[in-house]
Amino acid sequence: MSTEQQHYFAYMLRLWQVSSDGEPIWRASVESPHSGERHGFANLERFFAFLEEQTDGHPRRQEQPKDISKD
Repeated sequence: MSTEQQHYFAYMLRLWQVSSDGEPIWRASVESPHSGERHGFANLERFFAFLEEQTDGHPRRQEQPKDISKD
């Protein structure tokens, strides 16, 4: 990433479920359509940590959904 702060990311996301000791686990991978760079994740927690890192390490905010029915 350049020194300029990036405000847009695009990834193709793949999710699949596997079984480990009889327990379901979600795996994930993302691929940049621009560079072809891929990242794989053993679980969703690691995937979410990657997203937080890509967005300057700021954790997700719990926002109230906007009521667009009044617009």
